[in-house]
Amino acid sequence: MGIDEAMRFVDWVRAAAPYFHTFRGKTFVIAFGGEVAQGELMQDLANDCNLLAALGVRLVLVHGARPQIERELARRDQASRYHNGLRITDAAALECVKAAVGVTRIDLEAALSQGLPNTPMAGAFMRITGGNFVTARPLGVVDGVDYHYTGTVRRVIAEEITADLDQQNVVLISNLGVSPSGEIFNLAMEEVAEAVAVALRAEKLIYLCDAPGLLDNEGRLISAITAAEAERKLNAGVGLTEDLHLFLPRAINAVRRGVARAHLLDRDKDGNLLLEFFTRQGVGTMVSREPLHRLRQATIDDVATLLQLLAPLEADGTLVRRGRELIEMEIDRFTLAEHDGVVVGCAALYPFPEEGMAEMACLAVTNEFRRAGLGERLMQHISDRARQAGLRELFVLTTRTEHWFRERGFHEASPDTLPARKRDLYNFQRRSKVYVKTL
Repeated sequence: MGIDEAMRFVDWVRAAAPYFHTFRGKTFVIAFGGEVAQGELMQDLANDCNLLAALGVRLVLVHGARPQIERELARRDQASRYHNGLRITDAAALECVKAAVGVTRIDLEAALSQGLPNTPMAGAFMRITGGNFVTARPLGVVDGVDYHYTGTVRRVIAEEITADLDQQNVVLISNLGVSPSGEIFNLAMEEVAEAVAVALRAEKLIYLCDAPGLLDNEGRLISAITAAEAERKLNAGVGLTEDLHLFLPRAINAVRRGVARAHLLDRDKDGNLLLEFFTRQGVGTMVSREPLHRLRQATIDDVATLLQLLAPLEADGTLVRRGRELIEMEIDRFTLAEHDGVVVGCAALYPFPEEGMAEMACLAVTNEFRRAGLGERLMQHISDRARQAGLRELFVLTTRTEHWFRERGFHEASPDTLPARKRDLYNFQRRSKVYVKTL
C-alpha cells in the first residue's frame, strides 16, 4: 500500500468514526430476498454483517426464498400461481415453501457462522438465533381469490427478539409465520421486515433490492427522500422495478410508524451496506419521515466543528482565516446546515444597519453536498434574516466563486459601495470582488 492510498484509508476511518459511535447499540433490520441468500451475494452479506456486529450494531436479518421456492415447485412439477404480486400457497405449494425456506435458512446460518483465517470473518463467531417470533393469520379470499396458506403478520413478539439482541446474538427471521392453532403461513418477506422493524423501533430498516435505489426523471439516484415525496413517486409508478413496487410502500409505512430511517440498496453491489452507513453521501436511497437536511443556529459547542469545516477553504485562500477566538466571539452570527445530524455547511451574517446593508460571509459546504442545494438554502436563509432585520442589500466578498453569486442575482460592485466600517478593512492585496444583491 502506497503512502497516498494509506492516507486515504486513514481519512476514511476518521470520517467514519462518528458513525461507529452513532450506530453502536442501535438495531438494524436487514431484509433481502432469496436472490441474496445464495452464492457470492450471501458471502458478501455475511462479511458485512460480521463487521456491523463487531461494531456493536444489533442485527436482525429477515430473508425470503422466492427463487428457491420456484425451483422446489419445478422439481415437484407444481405450478406457481400469483395474484397482485403475492403467491397463492395451496397445501402442495406450502410443502415446497417449507422445504425451500428451511434449506435457505440453514445455508444462511452456515454462511454467518464462518471464521476461517485470512478471510473478513477470521476470528468471528456470530451466534445466530431464531424462533417463533412472528404469529400470522390467513390472508383469506381477496378479489374472489383464495390465498390458502398465504398469510399476513398478526403480531411480532418484540420482547423475545430484544432478549436475544441483548445477549449479542444476531436474529435470523424467515418468511414463515405460525398461528395460535399451529398452522404455518407463507408471508411476504417485505411485510415481515416492516412489522419487525416497527415492533423493535429499529434505527434502520434496509431492503436489498434489484435497483440502486429510487431515480429521478433524469435517471439520477435520489439519495434521500421524505415519506411524502416517496409516496407521490410510488403513486406515479414511473421507473419502479419489481422490488421497488414491493419494498417502497413498506419503507414508507415503517418510517411513518416510528422507524428512524429506511434504506433501499442495490443487492448486487458488494459493500453497499458499509458505503451507505459509513460515508456521508451514501450509495442508495434513504427514506425518512422528515427532510434530512436542516438549518440551525450555531452554538458555542459548534466552534470546533466550524474550524474543521472552514480550514480547507482557508488553506487554499477561498476564505479569510479566522481564529478560534474570533469564531467564539461571533458564533451567534453563524447558521449551520446539517445532514442527518452531521454539520456539512455554514454561513454567517454581519449586519451594517447604518447603511441598510449586510454581509454574507463564510459560506461553505463540504464537497459531498455541494450538489444538494445546501449552499442555496444557506444563502436564502441569510437573505431572509437580513430582510427581516430591515436591511436592503446583501453583499459578499469573493475571490473564486463570483460566477456562483452572479447566477443567483448578485451583481459586481466597487469596493467603494461597501459600508464604511467594512471599506476601512478592505484588503487591496487580496483583491476580493464585491457582489451585491438587492433584497
